[in-house]
Amino acid sequence: MTALDGATVRNPDELRADMVRTLRDQDAITSEPVAAAFSAVPRHRFAPEAPLSLAYDLHSTVPVKKDEHGLVLSVMSAAHLQAVMLEQAGIEPGMKVLEIGSGGVNAAYLQELVGPGGEVTTVDIDRDIVERARLCLDEAGYTQVKTVVADGESGVPDGAPYDRVIVTAAAWDIPPSWIGGLAEKGRLVVPLTVCGTTRSIAFDHDGDSLISRSYGLAHFVPMQGEGAAEERKAMLRDGVVVRTDNVRVPLSAPALNRALDAPRLERWSGAAYDLPDELDLYLTLNLSAVARLHADKEAIERRLVEASALLGVPALVSEDSIAYRTRRENEETGGYESGVVAHGPQAEALADEYAHLLRRWAHDHRRRGAATFRYLPGPAPSPLPQNAVPRRHGIVTATWN
Repeated sequence: MTALDGATVRNPDELRADMVRTLRDQDAITSEPVAAAFSAVPRHRFAPEAPLSLAYDLHSTVPVKKDEHGLVLSVMSAAHLQAVMLEQAGIEPGMKVLEIGSGGVNAAYLQELVGPGGEVTTVDIDRDIVERARLCLDEAGYTQVKTVVADGESGVPDGAPYDRVIVTAAAWDIPPSWIGGLAEKGRLVVPLTVCGTTRSIAFDHDGDSLISRSYGLAHFVPMQGEGAAEERKAMLRDGVVVRTDNVRVPLSAPALNRALDAPRLERWSGAAYDLPDELDLYLTLNLSAVARLHADKEAIERRLVEASALLGVPALVSEDSIAYRTRRENEETGGYESGVVAHGPQAEALADEYAHLLRRWAHDHRRRGAATFRYLPGPAPSPLPQNAVPRRHGIVTATWN
């Protein structure tokens, strides 16, 4: 089930039961407590302006607030993603939980999980969002949840320490308040964004750092306030843009635009193309100068770039050249073969590096969950560790087993 036809099933109780069954079938829900929470909370009460079928759709978000230009600022997250993150969190009765980002329904799930002996606090920078969440929570019977208007970057220190901190907006960094607000055996679940790709990561303490227990692909609206991402972008031409949040990566729009006019170099890896989200994660954290290439349909139809750029693809860039992933049909590699398209004076060198990583991933790491993330708070060491991404408050590293 990805959507339910309101003409077929109109009763919200039936929609909710169907949602829970399908979430179980898809292994988004794997525990009885999370199943019970999703069965208990009247999800549609937190999206009164939306059709029932949309409120109970597994993979759809419900817009809650837009700016004057129509940009979505806040949504009710998709049920599938909420279930996965709650399973990652491993919440138990009696726990104290802080949610950063207030949609309302997730706080209700949290209250069901911690029970009457637990505490749930939800914080958001937007007063409108908090007031809406408060109204929905009260009307649905979750008056015990505490709502706070504040910048989530600072946490809610009055209630610390927390057994769990769950972030429901895409975060570019992990501020000291989130780590400092965790209990000794606490867990942080955060959608962490690195160069345009986001993973929901469950972090536990490991000495002075954090280490991941699990991760999964996630899509969230970005964090606002002090925690907003520091991103640069280069518009190459209409419909083609390159973005990066790594200060060490060069981005020259004129030079990269000229590169796209140069003859294309294709390099095929001989390796299977599979599990694109895992492959892209590996490339993002292993390419020496990574950015993310995006293109619209018109640019792809004009053959300016390959179709892989439609949803965003890891790109290896230099001052005057660019390389990115593509694929072609190849029965010898199980259906598709991964490859590289490169442009510019350094196309050969970039294609060689990119193709080497494609082969290494396919040979050594072609499976789900092969990465382990660490977050090391404090000033970045010099030199930076391999696969390290510097951030304002620390560094993100990843290794593959």
